[in-house]
Amino acid sequence: MQAVATFNNPPVWVEEAVIYQIFPDRFRRSGRVSEQRNLVFKPWGCDPTEQGFHGGDLYGVIDALDHIQSMGVTCLYLTPIFSSASNHRYHAYDYMQVDPLLGGNASLDALITAVHARGMRLVLDGVFNHCGRGFWAFHHVVENGQASPYRDWFHIRKWPINPYPREGEDCGYDCWWSIADLPKFNHSNPAVQDYLLSVARHWLDKGIDGWRLDVPDEVPKDFWVEFRRVVRAVNADAWIVGEIWGDAHSWLQGQHFDGVMNYRIGWSTLGWTGNNALRQGYQNPEYPLQARSSEELLDIWSNTTRSYRPEVNRAQMNLLDSHDVPRALHSLNGDLKAMKLALLLLFLQPGAPCLYYGTETGLAGGPDSEHSSGPEPACREAFPWEQAWNADFRAYLKELADLRRTYSVLRQGDLSWRAVGTDGLVAQAEGLEVWINRSRIHPLALPAAQTTAKTLWSCDEDTASPCLSPQSAVVLANPS
Repeated sequence: MQAVATFNNPPVWVEEAVIYQIFPDRFRRSGRVSEQRNLVFKPWGCDPTEQGFHGGDLYGVIDALDHIQSMGVTCLYLTPIFSSASNHRYHAYDYMQVDPLLGGNASLDALITAVHARGMRLVLDGVFNHCGRGFWAFHHVVENGQASPYRDWFHIRKWPINPYPREGEDCGYDCWWSIADLPKFNHSNPAVQDYLLSVARHWLDKGIDGWRLDVPDEVPKDFWVEFRRVVRAVNADAWIVGEIWGDAHSWLQGQHFDGVMNYRIGWSTLGWTGNNALRQGYQNPEYPLQARSSEELLDIWSNTTRSYRPEVNRAQMNLLDSHDVPRALHSLNGDLKAMKLALLLLFLQPGAPCLYYGTETGLAGGPDSEHSSGPEPACREAFPWEQAWNADFRAYLKELADLRRTYSVLRQGDLSWRAVGTDGLVAQAEGLEVWINRSRIHPLALPAAQTTAKTLWSCDEDTASPCLSPQSAVVLANPS
């Protein structure tokens, strides 16, 4: 019976985690990667939508750990790091090798050691639906055609295949979103299953603490059942997070994933904090940015949490933005006070808040077009280590992390929410209350009992007023 419980339940450490997502090529260049010598990279900080590499590496992540941990972060999530011919590395050609431009396998070993020495954890991105056109087994098929013993690793529809099709031509095999450089694996092939499971096992053996899984709903569900069994056999505390944007009920029953990337928290929170000033040009039906009333926000949150067991809610990866959508500050039209409220609401949800790298500096990348949709490369800017920052949220994020750690009710889903007028929210739990005012103009009057209650935390600069200032919040000791 104990083995079954271990298999079904998410790891308990996640509910206390604060995650920091890193897009490695754009985060930090260490200057210590020998494979980068005599190579030409894009200038650091140039247009992120252009093809090419900025040269960030894993030693650079190690160099930044003091910075990261100072904000209360306890877990890193890296977008793909395996050998690839793309800067985002979702086009892997060798899953057993860390990309040489990132520092190779030695750099990951060093990062794992450094992270664990600080009591932190590390989650990698697993792209097991498709590979890159240069993946060694697919390359074998390209070179040998039907004579290749790897021909059944992929879904070949006609011979000869055409891996570099011109516009309007058929490549002859199944690929992700009909992109010829992303051939899909044939998961019904036992050799493919064995290989991908060996990848999962290998990096867990090396010491990583979990997997974030790319487009897992495009992979047969029975593969993820076996994947979970293998992961749990290596590390019973490893976290398995699926990239499911909408309803994930069928994926979170204890057979597949511990949690998902909870994008619902992101778009709903931004819709409420941004309200009528929200930028809505990004048109992705899975990330619907639009103004939200308080009632709409609370309905979305309630419907989401009611769909899952409490243990699952506490194992979600909650986020405002990522490498695939506009940055939150872009969607909020640069409104720093609205951004602070959005971050507060993120930290008040059950599950682990995930910060996209550069959030602390006020990065605000997003589409120029008013009719764009994801993926969103403009949000993949280089971290501005040597440039002036648009904002500095480091101290604020540390406050939120400390608040969440100090008061367990803020991270366990025990808050009971209600709307107050048009622009106010109140959350209550045993021992405390949270009051939030999103209005840009009007203060929010507090009841008499709340005006004399002990303040546990506040971002309201006017502490003498019996009202909550516009775009501010306060956490009070429960006056009852």
